[in-house]
Amino acid sequence: MAEERPADEPERSALGAAAERSGKHVEHARRVGSEASRVRLRQLEITIVIAVQAGFASALAALIATRFLGPGAHVFAPAAAVATIATAIGQRARRTFELLGGVGLGIVIGDLLRFALGNGPWQTGLVVGLAIAIALIVAGRGGALVGQAGGTAVLISTLAPMERGLELPRIFDALVGGSVGMLVVVLLLPVNPLRVLDRAAKPIVNALAEQADEIAASLRRRDSDQATRTLDKLRGLDPDLGRLNEALSGAEEVVTLAPARWHRRAQFHQYARAIGHFERLVLDVRVMARRASTTIQYRERIPDELPAAFARLADAVRQMLRECRQGDVPERTRQLALEAGELAGRAWAEGVDSFGDSLITDLRSGASDLLRAIGHEPDEANRLVRSAAGAGQRAVRPPAYQRLHRTSRQKFSPGPEGRMRRAALRASLRSRSGRARARRRAGLPQRGGPAR
Repeated sequence: MAEERPADEPERSALGAAAERSGKHVEHARRVGSEASRVRLRQLEITIVIAVQAGFASALAALIATRFLGPGAHVFAPAAAVATIATAIGQRARRTFELLGGVGLGIVIGDLLRFALGNGPWQTGLVVGLAIAIALIVAGRGGALVGQAGGTAVLISTLAPMERGLELPRIFDALVGGSVGMLVVVLLLPVNPLRVLDRAAKPIVNALAEQADEIAASLRRRDSDQATRTLDKLRGLDPDLGRLNEALSGAEEVVTLAPARWHRRAQFHQYARAIGHFERLVLDVRVMARRASTTIQYRERIPDELPAAFARLADAVRQMLRECRQGDVPERTRQLALEAGELAGRAWAEGVDSFGDSLITDLRSGASDLLRAIGHEPDEANRLVRSAAGAGQRAVRPPAYQRLHRTSRQKFSPGPEGRMRRAALRASLRSRSGRARARRRAGLPQRGGPAR
């Protein structure tokens, strides 16, 4: 394979190489800056929503604690409400239970060790260390449970000797704050789950479609550098995929707990099924970008149908987002994905080399994953793409029996000449069968067969 690699281009001057490297660095910096700006804009709306929710919840928790929990500075009630809301979207219910569990654990450990060991600096350190160790063992990781267990243990071990009765107010404040936070998130100001998903999925879908178009353009122009740049851009999607998973968790929490959003459940599940395959699609396009670059570098054959198949796959990805957003049956997405598979079959039938064959296989895998994203089972998706690719292959290179059948129809067409040919064929067959019967009666061996 190494011998087949085309000869390298002549060496450029050091100044030209430095200019090219500088241009690449500037382009990379510009791309990173624009991506960061888009991320900040996408985060602005959700930031405003969380800020409004946290402010409203803290005010409501402070009001309830002051009115119903008696005199005193109920600082922990609004703090618990803010801690419940200002966490990762999709983890608020779990965060509330962790917060309450951490407060209870810190109170139990702090009181027990304070009565057993007394008060003092080293006792405080021992109480806090033991409380955090037990919380880590219970939770298995850091989080609200561990933080609240340690913070409550500090308060109990330091303030309890000077101020009696801190345990029950702390527990009630945690209950009020956590409950108010969940009430605001679930009932009073629930976010729109589909808008959250759409905002998180849109940059990934746009990037996938754009890079599939870039692969098509690189194949048409035979520009391996363009295909390589596509691969570099796709590697920058990992942060967007992480934000998409968080948004999916948050939207699931909203449609599960918020009655005002229950009517969105069916549309959410359709959206979530598609999103679950985005990571696989990103991986598919990455592999295809690498294959395309190698195919171009080795100067292999690239039929016109191959870039067209990538363009059709890009259209299918865009259409999938539109149909998920509208809650429609993704029939158009299915049609475009199968058209991409058919064009891949046509490209294979036109003739490709080793890397081009691998590229077509990857393209068919991407079309199959796209069908799985819109609800098809894996076996069904593979069968549909295989049938579409087979139809494309037969359209370019019909099977031998079809060519023979077509030839026979042309050979024995209607008319006097066709009737004469058919009569001659029947006579030939009768004479052959008559000779075969005569040889069998005489006990002679058949032609082409063993003697009896």
